[in-house]
Amino acid sequence: MLNGKTALITGSTSGIGLGIAQALAAQGAHVMLNGFGDVEAAKAEVAKFSTGGARVSYHGADMSKPAEIEAMIRACEEEFGAVDVLVNNAGIQHVAPVEEFPVERWDAIIAINLSSAFHAIRVALPGMKQRGFGRILNVASVHGLVASAQKSAYVAAKHGIIGLTKAVALETATTPVTVNAICPGWVLTPLVQKQVDARAQAQQISNDEAKKQLLAEKQPSLQFTTPEELAGLAVFLCSPAAANIRGAAINVDGGWVAQ
Repeated sequence: MLNGKTALITGSTSGIGLGIAQALAAQGAHVMLNGFGDVEAAKAEVAKFSTGGARVSYHGADMSKPAEIEAMIRACEEEFGAVDVLVNNAGIQHVAPVEEFPVERWDAIIAINLSSAFHAIRVALPGMKQRGFGRILNVASVHGLVASAQKSAYVAAKHGIIGLTKAVALETATTPVTVNAICPGWVLTPLVQKQVDARAQAQQISNDEAKKQLLAEKQPSLQFTTPEELAGLAVFLCSPAAANIRGAAINVDGGWVAQ
């Protein structure tokens, strides 16, 4: 389906981003990875899924730095000739009451979770329009739709991502470029595992019990959403069947927002 196309996925050396990279590679897309994890291991994981001579590359742009984001888009265009699919997935988290929230953590979360998507879209969109094809997928969160206490920066950034998605979708509504947001509930990424570990330690309970408690508070299915499920949705949103899905924020959250 994506043979000859190129996908750039930010924050893709682990977790959701890696899962989406693998799925797009399996559809025949060249893939450019980005992130701070084990780069060679991530490239090897994606290469296993690559079909039809698709290649895997990497750019180490710091997603808090606009100039590096622009350099990454340009590098992808130079290496593969295009950025056809842009997946804005990079994200960080910090949990604290708002009056105790460190200012530098607020600034970092807004920069990486929200502003980075703006900068990537700003630079990649003209080429997509010119070539007559584009898919922009913003990995938001259920926290882009509802809030949780002690996550002011993350919730603000993710609500912002959904607003950005809608605005750019309207601007591109008559073009062959679609812009949508994916809103996962709890996914057992390294980011969430840290919260599980902290809960287990604070309450002196097992890791499994901490996971159960975390899910029971918010996610009625009592199951973690998986990177594979999110990747399947990403593939669908890149397909011709999704050509008129524009500005949507699709929650994959085990019923969280239905409550």
